[in-house]
Amino acid sequence: MENDVRDVMTTTEAMLHEIGEFAVNYSFAVLGAVILIIAGFIVAGILQRWTSRALSYHPAFDETLQRFLSKAVRYIVLILMGVTVLAEFGVQTASIIAAIGAAGLAIGLALQGTLQNIAAGIMLLVLRPFRVGEYITAGSISGTIQEIGLFATEMKAVDGVFIMAPNSELWNTAVTNYSRNSIRREDLAIGIGYNDDIELALGELITLAKGDDRVLSSPEPAAFVSDLGDSAVVVTLRYWTATIDWWQTQLDLRKAAKATFDAKGISIPFPQRDVHYIPDSSAQSKPAKKATTPRKTAAPR
Repeated sequence: MENDVRDVMTTTEAMLHEIGEFAVNYSFAVLGAVILIIAGFIVAGILQRWTSRALSYHPAFDETLQRFLSKAVRYIVLILMGVTVLAEFGVQTASIIAAIGAAGLAIGLALQGTLQNIAAGIMLLVLRPFRVGEYITAGSISGTIQEIGLFATEMKAVDGVFIMAPNSELWNTAVTNYSRNSIRREDLAIGIGYNDDIELALGELITLAKGDDRVLSSPEPAAFVSDLGDSAVVVTLRYWTATIDWWQTQLDLRKAAKATFDAKGISIPFPQRDVHYIPDSSAQSKPAKKATTPRKTAAPR
């Protein structure tokens, strides 16, 4: 009985001794891990603010891209902090890093389309082929830019319809930006009759252009014959105007040209076609057949 009690006491003392050694050995590791965690969060926050502030000085970086890159810096610092904390406790970090890399590869393959949109969104925000408020056409998509996100771009069509286009589709397609340049050219083509005075029509178009304050004097407006159509001579007024005035100027000048041509007696003909009838000569050369009447015979008596 005494031997059993002595064995239990010996085992207990050995366990307490091992616990004490463990506490002594890992107390510094725990303290260091706590310090690393606190320092990691502080450094991550500082680097996030510094990155956001540094990117704000560059106009090429959009606000959305600034937030994304600053948060990416924060998470990278936190991941490195976590790996360092695990290394303090003797964990083999090489296997953890390999596991994280494999998980990242699997997630990247699963979210290939989403990551492609994110990459395209970053390129759109950096290179800025279009900005908020500009009207663009990309493939079959056209509208005014409302918001450029990391995954998709929000647009509004001319009829007010909401459009959300994936960034990858906009990035992989040629974009036509109608609002980027400050001035824009317009060719106003009108058909007049072949019997009308061409010089008079061209002079009236130039007078209309020079009389509109929205039409720029440089480059100077020009009027010329652009085509000889089937039923009309096409005269064209070429002028430049500010992009913001382009649409309304086109509408006003077209209306004014119609009123001026009507006042000056210049016609705007409808499509017409001349039809020539050529009679068949062989039909005229044949003699007409005489009409014959049947003979009446008397009935036998």
